[in-house]
Amino acid sequence: MNRMTAATRAERPATYQDVLDAPPHMVAEVLSGTLYTQPRPAERHALASSGLGAKISPPFSYGDGGPGGWWIIDEPELHLGRDIVVPDLAGWRRATLTEDMDGAFFTQEPDWVCAVLSPATRHIDQNEKRAIYARESVSHLWFVDPDTKTLEVFKLHKGQWLLLDTLTGDAPVSQPPFEAISFSLDALWPSENLS
Repeated sequence: MNRMTAATRAERPATYQDVLDAPPHMVAEVLSGTLYTQPRPAERHALASSGLGAKISPPFSYGDGGPGGWWIIDEPELHLGRDIVVPDLAGWRRATLTEDMDGAFFTQEPDWVCAVLSPATRHIDQNEKRAIYARESVSHLWFVDPDTKTLEVFKLHKGQWLLLDTLTGDAPVSQPPFEAISFSLDALWPSENLS
C-alpha cells in the first residue's frame, strides 16, 4: 500500500483533490489526513467480495427470498468527517438513508460495512478504518478473510466493537444484520470448489 510521505503530510493533509488526482487504476482513500492508494483487489479478494454481495444483495436490496429494505453497494466512497474510505461492501437500511443517491459519494454512515482482508490492507482495515466506523456509529462490521477462510462478525456496543462470532469452514452464515437468510461460508471461495 502506498501512502504520502510523512514530510508531505506535515506540509498539508491529504484532501479529496488528492483522491481525484490518484491514478485511475488505484483505490484512493484519505485516513487521518494521509492519502493511501492500493491497486484493485486481487482475484481471491474480488471473488469473496462479489460472492458475498451476490448472497446478500438479492434478498436485502431486492426482496428476492428475503425481507428487502436495504441498499447493498460494492465499493462505495464514503466521506466520513475528514476521512474518505472505500469499503468492499456497505449497506444502508432504506428507512434510515436520508441522503440523495445521485452523488458521487456518501456522507451518511452505512448501517453495515464489510472489509475483505488482504495482506496489503489488513492492518488499515482492522485498525484505522475500524476506528473510523466506530466513531461514525456504523452498527455492524464484518471482516471476510480469504486467506484463513473466516468471517468475523462485529456489532457496535457503547462505541466499542463486540465480536459476535467467528465462522470457518462451511459454517452457515446467518449473522446480524442479515440473519433472515443463510448460506454456506465456503460459497465465498468458489475457485476452490470448481474442478
